[in-house]
Amino acid sequence: MGIKDSRLDAIKIIISSRKISNQDELLSALADKGYKLTQATLSRDLKQLKVAKAISKGGIPYYVLPEHTMFRRIRENQTPEEIMKRNGFISIRFSGNLAVVKTRPGYASSLASDIDHAEIESVIGTIAGDDTILLILEEGCSKEMVKVAISQIIPIY
Repeated sequence: MGIKDSRLDAIKIIISSRKISNQDELLSALADKGYKLTQATLSRDLKQLKVAKAISKGGIPYYVLPEHTMFRRIRENQTPEEIMKRNGFISIRFSGNLAVVKTRPGYASSLASDIDHAEIESVIGTIAGDDTILLILEEGCSKEMVKVAISQIIPIY
């Protein structure tokens, strides 16, 4: 993972795990994680991630990630490390010899690469977008066989 991808993941985790009201707070939180960047770079990152502002019950604005189930504000207390353990996987569905894996935005490409490099016999290949992976499966392989093989790479159970 590149520096920018790592930084974008850090921004997602910080925004998901606590209320951040402004760019100065976010820059400080990123600096605590070892990321040194300018306000202009942070602005571009927030725009790329489609970060918006919401208003708390007390009238205080805070950053929120796009409306996506994995990016909604976390209700229970979790550390950023616990959030990262999810590694982006959301779901898998099958149709014939195809499977569609849904991920958090930005995770599909790296997970598809992990699947390709694992050389799973039941998976002929992958095509990845931003948040979706298409798996092309061998004829006759069972859904359970694919799930077991994929779970060695992506914790899907």
